[in-house]
Amino acid sequence: MIVYLHGFNSSPESGKARMLGEHLASIGRRSDYYCPSLPNSPREAVALVEAELKQHPPGPVTLVGSSLGGFYATCLAEKHAWKAVLVNPAVRAHVLLRGALGPQTNWHTGEKWTLTESHLNELAAMDVERITRPERYLLLVQTGDEVLDYRDAVTYYAGARQIVEAGGDHGFAGFERHFQTILDF
Repeated sequence: MIVYLHGFNSSPESGKARMLGEHLASIGRRSDYYCPSLPNSPREAVALVEAELKQHPPGPVTLVGSSLGGFYATCLAEKHAWKAVLVNPAVRAHVLLRGALGPQTNWHTGEKWTLTESHLNELAAMDVERITRPERYLLLVQTGDEVLDYRDAVTYYAGARQIVEAGGDHGFAGFERHFQTILDF
């Protein structure tokens, strides 16, 4: 099972989520793909993924998390010993999102909501101080990320397989070039 976890104020309609789903469908693996619409509450987002995966037949799980989804993927990978592919992931999300406190609008759905201290507290409670098994992680970052400092992820995921590309952006330009790498992982 490949589970795509979208980022902050995003949805399953994001470009990367759609492209990965379409690619898996094109190679006959659509039934192996799950991309939930994550609730705004971090606690609820992680609980939703765990509940859904309990309903699937046992087998390997690989999480693909982008930005805040990368933070969630790390939490879940550590808790359940799953593999995780992290695409320009948020590190220390509770610190990173402090500057975004207040009114928010989901880019895809238009849903309006408010990011609160309670959300940041949930993120802080979920924060993984240090990954325990670097071999379970594949990091994909681009140095041109305008939202996150890629060096934070390179340091945090030390020992993991890392693909660091010059340039690019937070959306990870050319994500589709890495589909086979993700599947091989």
